[in-house]
Amino acid sequence: MRTRLPPIVCAAATLLAPCFAAGQEKWRTDFTQHSVPLEEIVSGGPPKDGIPAIDEPRFVSVDEADDWLGDREPVVVVRQGQEVHLYPYQILIYHEIVNDVVGGRPVTVTYCPLCNTALVFDRRLGDRLLDFGTTGRLRHSDLVMYDRQTETWWQQATGAGIVGALTDERLEMVPGQSLSWEVARETYEHARVLSRDTGHDRPYGRNPYTGYDTGEGPIERFFGKALDDRLPAMERVAALTTMEPPVAYPFSTLSERRVIHDEVGGGDVVVFWAPGTASALDRGQISDGRDVGASGIFRTTADGRTLTFEPAGRTAFRDRETGSEWNVAGLAVSGPMAGHQLDALPHGDYLWFAWAAFRPDTDIRP
Repeated sequence: MRTRLPPIVCAAATLLAPCFAAGQEKWRTDFTQHSVPLEEIVSGGPPKDGIPAIDEPRFVSVDEADDWLGDREPVVVVRQGQEVHLYPYQILIYHEIVNDVVGGRPVTVTYCPLCNTALVFDRRLGDRLLDFGTTGRLRHSDLVMYDRQTETWWQQATGAGIVGALTDERLEMVPGQSLSWEVARETYEHARVLSRDTGHDRPYGRNPYTGYDTGEGPIERFFGKALDDRLPAMERVAALTTMEPPVAYPFSTLSERRVIHDEVGGGDVVVFWAPGTASALDRGQISDGRDVGASGIFRTTADGRTLTFEPAGRTAFRDRETGSEWNVAGLAVSGPMAGHQLDALPHGDYLWFAWAAFRPDTDIRP
């Protein structure tokens, strides 16, 4: 069942951007090129760049950010080499896109609240360096972003160009993991944290989508497909974004098992789940959101050894080969393997309806 337009969307539009009038926007987009029916793309309310991307991000230390982030608040972790950047959902929910460079790699960090998709992409496409803004449009409830160089429109959920000169091109996905502030703070104590000094006046910490992810389904006005009823529409799934065939692991299963070993794409992977991360789409204050947990998907090898894992207590994991203890970020925190980090695979913690809309061929595991 899809949700009819509730008051939260009107409230979100008021907070995020002014209402727009038809004809105010100017586009250089080549609308004769498109890979999806144009009628599937609908207005989300704000105009082009009405939800302002962050193009010159400022950062603070972990200690400074600890003054305004709650332990259970979700953040997106992007790690490239020795450099780690953390992007709090309380900022992303008001900007949806951050154009950044991490460890020398140009990335765009994106978040679509209506799909709960926090995804990271490499901003390079061949010899082009792109930066991104918001179109103010949605397709199947998902953010449609655009690059400022060609004004091609891109589907956030897939990283695919869908309208314009770069139609059918695809951005490379970069591993980015959503974790609680507590886990991120303890795992990456030298990380740089996106500052609330964005140049915009927004009530950071407040959730403009109160109660959204406890509804029965997506907002009817923005979602134009039949729902895939293999799972409840608003169930969270840990989905491997680059694997063929696509696979997804329901949080309802992960919360019971905590660890799942699997073979995907010809390789062994392990899926972790741990409690302690708040939903950004539940209570009026993000820090008060109900506990939905966090997932991580990793290769099972570290330091040349193939490891098998099992739960160890409420939030930790143990490998059977060395007895080392690991956290949901894939870091060994004690034992012979202490300090080793598992290789993360690009994945997202999607709402099921959103993932299934773009990948209906998904195999639900296990």
